[in-house]
Amino acid sequence: MMVESDGTTTTDATRRLNVKKQTLDDAYAVPANFLEIDVVNPQTSMTAGKKRYTDYEVKMRTNLPVFKVKDSSVRRRYSDFEWLRNELERDSKIVVPPLPGKAWKRQMPFRNDEGIFDENFIEERRKGLEAFINKIAGHPLAQNERCLHMFLQENIIDKNYVPGKIRNT
Repeated sequence: MMVESDGTTTTDATRRLNVKKQTLDDAYAVPANFLEIDVVNPQTSMTAGKKRYTDYEVKMRTNLPVFKVKDSSVRRRYSDFEWLRNELERDSKIVVPPLPGKAWKRQMPFRNDEGIFDENFIEERRKGLEAFINKIAGHPLAQNERCLHMFLQENIIDKNYVPGKIRNT
């Protein structure tokens, strides 16, 4: 038994921890570990075959040791997000969240709008893709997957890569 400063007695197992008061400098300092991912700057382009597509800039900042590159910016299409989701479902032990919908109806001919190239649709999809990638990248098990590192940090995704874990050395 111990006698506390207020005169009460407690056992070691139930006594209060002495917690240091947080200062303003502590509260507003750089977080110990952070991972920020933004999906921004959608651009609609045309292939040589005259097919249009939209890609998004995926910007990442982190100080997590598992990521070798601390700042990166890559461009990704919706199909790249689908690839990442499929790789994680196949090779990892995590429950992978859904992507925003494929929007089949928006791709029908004879519509009176821009379909999947409508600004409002692109913005809604961008928000959904950003939520998806933040859920994935925030998962500690997913952070070790080679496909996630490739998706976030390499300009070209090598779809013939060997799946596996990142070794943190």
